[in-house]
Amino acid sequence: MTNIVRQSRICSILVTSMLAACQHAMPLATAMAAPITLPSYNVDPAQSSVSGLSSGAFMAAQMHVAYSATFKAGAGVVAGGPFYCAQGSVVTATGPCMAATSTSKPATSSLISTTNSWASQGLIDATSNLANSKVYLYSGSIDSTVKQLVMNEANTYYQNYISSANIFYKNNVASEHAMVTDYFGSACSTKASPYINNCNFDLAGEILKWIYGTLNAKNTGTLGGSFVEFNQTEFIANPTTHGMAASGWAYVPANCGAGQQCKVHVVLHGCQQDPTKIQDQYYRNTGYNKWADTNNIVVLYPQTAPSSTGNPNGCWDWWGYDDANYAKKSGRQMAAVKAMVDRVTSGFAALPAPTGLQVTGVTNSSIALAWSGVTGAAGYDVYRGGAKVNTALVAGTAYTDSGLAAGTSYSYTVKAVTSGGSSSTASSAVSGTTSGSPPPLTTPTGLNVSGTTASSVSLAWSAASGASGYHVYRNGGKVTASPVSATTYTDTGLAASTSYSYTVTSYAAGNESAPSSAVTGTTLSGFTCSATTSSNYAHVTAGRAVNSGGYALAKGSNQNMGLNNTFYTTTLAQTSAGYYIIGNCP
Repeated sequence: MTNIVRQSRICSILVTSMLAACQHAMPLATAMAAPITLPSYNVDPAQSSVSGLSSGAFMAAQMHVAYSATFKAGAGVVAGGPFYCAQGSVVTATGPCMAATSTSKPATSSLISTTNSWASQGLIDATSNLANSKVYLYSGSIDSTVKQLVMNEANTYYQNYISSANIFYKNNVASEHAMVTDYFGSACSTKASPYINNCNFDLAGEILKWIYGTLNAKNTGTLGGSFVEFNQTEFIANPTTHGMAASGWAYVPANCGAGQQCKVHVVLHGCQQDPTKIQDQYYRNTGYNKWADTNNIVVLYPQTAPSSTGNPNGCWDWWGYDDANYAKKSGRQMAAVKAMVDRVTSGFAALPAPTGLQVTGVTNSSIALAWSGVTGAAGYDVYRGGAKVNTALVAGTAYTDSGLAAGTSYSYTVKAVTSGGSSSTASSAVSGTTSGSPPPLTTPTGLNVSGTTASSVSLAWSAASGASGYHVYRNGGKVTASPVSATTYTDTGLAASTSYSYTVTSYAAGNESAPSSAVTGTTLSGFTCSATTSSNYAHVTAGRAVNSGGYALAKGSNQNMGLNNTFYTTTLAQTSAGYYIIGNCP
């Protein structure tokens, strides 16, 4: 009875909050063909992203943070909250994480601490993966289910890991708790099934454009791709007992189905939006497919299902109704969705490296290059000495690198780049030398002695512009057989207690600069100090001291130790060969 009462209470709370009152399940409009095995496509794994509404928004944040190495492109969070907001409690879920007030809102600083701790333990991916992600946050200004205070905290949470320039927060549309479109759904201020509202705002498009950058115009006519119903049971055992449906959906543009390289975006619906409640309205009418069709994006729509244990409304597990590890990589639903993405991207065919790279011309300040084209490449990046030199993608198969030094040799490689931004491996390198006489090399500055031992002197200096390496000179003689690439050097095999003078020159293409200012380094003595405590008589007998008029004097320093007898005790430290001082080693 206790469990029944608890489930009833959870249903009551979540029904009135996460997408409102319980609805009677509606039959599917038409009979569907049997679900198929989810296919693989030529989808670039680096172009994976996720978005969601309400419980799907909390789930999207979970997927994005826990699997940040997978969802590198970014995430969209619509009426959700920060990662692990509920902290395993339905009371926290329905309180601070939904009906927040100024005194009762998500514990963001604690959530950040938990995130960092889990990442350090490998329970979620490293947070450094988030740095270059793009995040789109949306909160309707009249949302009465997940208050804007919650989304404000989501914004604060993400800013701990991502530059504010990569976060867009839209919060000025007067929409209720729903997925917002510009063509389908209820009135913007409505909170009722199917929880898709026409607010004359293309939210799906804005999310995709923010994550992926400039996109082709969306398809406003008949879609050219196909809807695929796939079997979810291969990704999670007994899905309906764990809050997931037996099948999910995907929209596959014709180009992606034909093998062209594509991206993947995962869309997670909210509570009360699975097919038993609203049939196909979410995966057909929320606007994502229109953009996907013209921009080679496979849209994956995993589906939940009502379950008897704590989830009567088909919500995603963002408070732990099914799994105590729900927000970690090991969470059942989390791992299932990740496995779906892995399947879709398993057909990825990386671009081959460009071939035929050659130098086609030189001047005193430029080198012209050309190479063979790569099928499927949207453009190319050119690298000089391992650093990319072009600011915008090179559309053709030729490039002129300018602003170079005369009479200087440079090494180049080229990489092919997809429309999604993925790069091939680098081409074979080619070298080119500008015409004219090379400019004088800059003399190194800042030479200093950074450390000494009894047999070595360590040096450091500042890098010289144009240098490919450096030569080190000791007392006027070169000690480096070949140029050293670093700006440090340790000269070894030296004599103890000896001073040496050093200079450094910069080197490039057979040319050497004038020597730097000289510095002197003195090796240590190489003697290890030792101390002995004994009577003055014993010190004299052992040769550590000498007798002078009945007094004992420390050998070498001649410090007076007192009478030379067995009644006076002194500590002597030998600081060098044949030299002693009164006291311990310095």
